[in-house]
Amino acid sequence: MVLEPLQASDLETLVTGVNLLWVLVVTFLIFFMHAGFAMLEAGQVRSKNVANQLTKNLLTWSVGVTVFFVIGAGFSSLVGGSGFVPAFQTSDPNSWVSWLFGAVFAMTAATIVSGAVAGRAKLRAYITYTFLLAAVIYPFVTGITWAGAYISFGGEAFHDFAGGMIVHGMGGIAGLTAAYVLGPRMGRYNDDGSANVIPGHSLTFAVLGTLILAFGWYGFNVGTAASVFALSESGELTLGAFSYVGRVAMTTTIAMACGAIGAAAVAWAKTGKVDTLYVANGLLAGLVGITAIPDTTTWWGAFLVGGLAGAQLPIVFGFVEKRLKIDDVCAVFPVHGSAGVLGTLMFPFVATPGTVGSVANAFIAQLIGVVAIAGWTIVATGAVWAVLKAVGQARVTPEHEQEGLDVSEHGVETYPEFGSGDSVVADGGIMNEEVRTDGGSKDD
Repeated sequence: MVLEPLQASDLETLVTGVNLLWVLVVTFLIFFMHAGFAMLEAGQVRSKNVANQLTKNLLTWSVGVTVFFVIGAGFSSLVGGSGFVPAFQTSDPNSWVSWLFGAVFAMTAATIVSGAVAGRAKLRAYITYTFLLAAVIYPFVTGITWAGAYISFGGEAFHDFAGGMIVHGMGGIAGLTAAYVLGPRMGRYNDDGSANVIPGHSLTFAVLGTLILAFGWYGFNVGTAASVFALSESGELTLGAFSYVGRVAMTTTIAMACGAIGAAAVAWAKTGKVDTLYVANGLLAGLVGITAIPDTTTWWGAFLVGGLAGAQLPIVFGFVEKRLKIDDVCAVFPVHGSAGVLGTLMFPFVATPGTVGSVANAFIAQLIGVVAIAGWTIVATGAVWAVLKAVGQARVTPEHEQEGLDVSEHGVETYPEFGSGDSVVADGGIMNEEVRTDGGSKDD
C-alpha cells in the first residue's frame, strides 16, 4: 500500500488539530492545580477552618472563570489595544480553547490570595474580591503585558514567558496586601509584638498539595509552548514552540528541585532543623522563580534561580512575620510574590547567549514591569479590601473567628467526630467533651 503525500489543506488540518489538542491537555493539567492549592491551603490552616478554605477554592474557580468569560477577557483586550472583545463574541468556537487556557492562568492568580487571608476573611468579602480580580485587576496586568506588550526599555521588551510575575508575583503581592488590610488572626501576636506560631492541622495535606501543584506546573510552564507544529511559508511541516520545549522542561525541573534544597539549607542554617513546610514551599518557590524565564534560561541559571528562590523563602517569611507584622497564613508572598519578582529580574543575567542585546536595558525593562504590576496590584487590592473593611464586611467577628469559619460561615464541621463544645482551647478553637478510646465519656 502506497501512502499519498499529504496535501497542504490536510497538513493545515493536522497542525490545527494537534495544537488544539495539546493546549486542551495542558489546560486540564493546569486546572488540576486547584486540587493542589486546596490541599496545600487546607493543610496549613487549623482544623476549624478547613471547610472554609476548601469552599473558597471551589468558588474561586466557579465565580472567577465565569466573570473572566463575560468581562475579564474583554477588559484585557481593551487594555491591550484591541477594543473590548469579550470571550462570548466569537464566530470561531475553537477560539474558546485559547480563552480557557488564559482562564486557568487567571484563576491561579485569584486562588493564591485565599491562602493569605485564611482564618478571618468573610466569604462574601473574598468572593467580592475574586469577582473584581477576574474582571479588572488581573486582566489589566495581562493587558499591559501579554496583550499589549507596552513595557520595554532601550529596545528590550519585558519578558514573562508563563506568568512568573504576571500571575504568581501579582497573586502573591495581592495576598500580602489583603492580609495587611485585614490584620492578623487572633492570638498571632502578643502585646509586645512577638509572634506566636499557629501551625496548620495537616502536614500530609500540605505536602500532597505541593506535589499536585508541581505536577500541574508542567502544564503551566511546558504548556505555554503552545504550538507543537507549524507550517513554513513553503508549506513544510516544522516544529512550532516545541523547538525549545526541552529547555522549558529541564529548567522547570531543575529550579523546582533546587528550590526545595535552597529552602532546606537556609532553614537548617537558621535553626538546626530541616522544616518540612519550608521544604515544600521552597519547592514551589523554585517553580515560581523560573516561571517567567524557563524558555531562555541556561542550565546553570536554573540551578541559580531555583536555589535563590528557595533560599529567600525562610528569610522573607521571617521578615514579613516579624518586621512587617503581617499574618500571611500560607506564606503566599515569599512563595509567589518575592520569588516571582526575583526570577523575573534575573532574566538577562541567566539567559542563553544572544537572547538579549543589552543586559542593562533588559534588566530595566524587567524592573519597570515588576514595579508597574506590583504598584497596580497594591493600589487596586488595597482599595477593594479597605472599602470592604470600612463597611464592616471584610472580617468575621471575633466570636466567629474563635468558633471557626467552618461552623460560622458554612454550618459544617470538617471533622464532625470531634464535635463542638463550649470549652475554648489555647489556639482559639472550641474543644469537644473528652472522648475515651473505648467510646465512653468522662462521666461513665
